Amino acid sequence: MKKKQIGFELQIFEDGSELSQMEQKLLQQADTARLNAYAPYSNFKVGAAVLMENGEVVIGNNQENAAYPAGLCAERVAIFQAGARFPGVAIKCLAISAGSDGHALSEPAAPCGNCRQSIIEYEQKQTTSIPILLKAPKGPIYKCPSMKDILPLAFNSSFLGDS
Repeated sequence: MKKKQIGFELQIFEDGSELSQMEQKLLQQADTARLNAYAPYSNFKVGAAVLMENGEVVIGNNQENAAYPAGLCAERVAIFQAGARFPGVAIKCLAISAGSDGHALSEPAAPCGNCRQSIIEYEQKQTTSIPILLKAPKGPIYKCPSMKDILPLAFNSSFLGDS
């Protein structure tokens, strides 16, 4: 038997002052998107902002419906919209802002499994890492260098045979 330790280095910022101006602005756009989320069932609002290589920013927020949980997460709304609007343009950075109307979060929330798989698909397609910024309304900001760090054993097209 072999054992392998899998881990990654997470940068934690007490506030946004140490981030670049671009990262700060992207987080602000994610915050604004979060405030406009449609989450009447979970009361958990998420906003996402995707910075494209061409300088465009695409936002998304979670969209719930009465057939809960058949809605769509903010990350997938934003990343799918980015792929539809700017096919072939690489994603430079993804900022995610999450908060609950029911209780204060003490740390940022990471993407769910479905979102992780969707983000890693785009990262693999463009063959470059997508840095991810995570924040809550208050508290620290997390920066992950790549989705492959958060999802190290990702399913990918190589498992489907010759592509």
